Amino acid sequence: MDSNDSSGGLVVLAVDDEEPALEELAYLLSEDSRVGIVLKASDATDALRILNSRQGVREAATAGQVSRGLANPMTGTRVAERTDVEVVFLDIRMPGLDGLELARVFSSMAVPPSVVFVTAHDDRAVDAYEVGAVDYLLKPLRAERLAASIDRILANRATGVAEPVREEGGEDEVIPVELAGTTKLVPRSAVRYVEAQGDYARLHTHEGSHLVRIPLSVLEDRWRDAGFVRIHRSFLVSLPLVTELRLSGSGYVVRVGNGPDCAELPVSRRHTRELKDRLVRATKQAWSQR
Repeated sequence: MDSNDSSGGLVVLAVDDEEPALEELAYLLSEDSRVGIVLKASDATDALRILNSRQGVREAATAGQVSRGLANPMTGTRVAERTDVEVVFLDIRMPGLDGLELARVFSSMAVPPSVVFVTAHDDRAVDAYEVGAVDYLLKPLRAERLAASIDRILANRATGVAEPVREEGGEDEVIPVELAGTTKLVPRSAVRYVEAQGDYARLHTHEGSHLVRIPLSVLEDRWRDAGFVRIHRSFLVSLPLVTELRLSGSGYVVRVGNGPDCAELPVSRRHTRELKDRLVRATKQAWSQR
């Protein structure tokens, strides 16, 4: 369904199983002058039907043909390879395929639309960015936050920058952190050490600290190959930033960084040997590359 038939702006699809939320999202999108057409879907099945019905609209206008699409194993239905829908704003928790699963279906398309999640839940942000989301917006949605998301989409399109904030192949990962309704993107490379706080983790950077709903054990597994090492049940450190390991009265401690903002963290006995081995290997590797 089109709620705006203007031409020249973005073609967007709003997906939410709750009608009031869907209508509000569609209204806010239609109020942005950079949005040309707003389509609405009440669930993943409806969203795929709309994308399939609009498959190849732009390409067909120039090439004289429409893409046939491929069968997606998650849905059992054919999914368009191309569509003129440029951005999908979608909820995460929906009956049937949820938003994350739907985003994975989009990834099978030859030219998938950009995805922005709009949800009342702040605990799926990392999952959202892992499936290539451009942004993650929390309900109740504010017009200025939505406008900032469209700014990001248009900036990416203008510069040709890949939109997903997490890239494959060992590139720097970005952790989304919600602060008063604003998503701050913290690069992994900016994290000096991570501190466990229950089921949460606190990321410590030179600029301050940020609390995220990710267990320390998850970050330990994901960031091991990026140079992070577990030194204590409560701490994970960036190995390249360790400047000192010394024995104190209560055991070993590491010094992270230099200067007035350095941190000294305890090393548990069970992690001491691994830390020493990693430090020795890192030093040998650095010398071999000279």
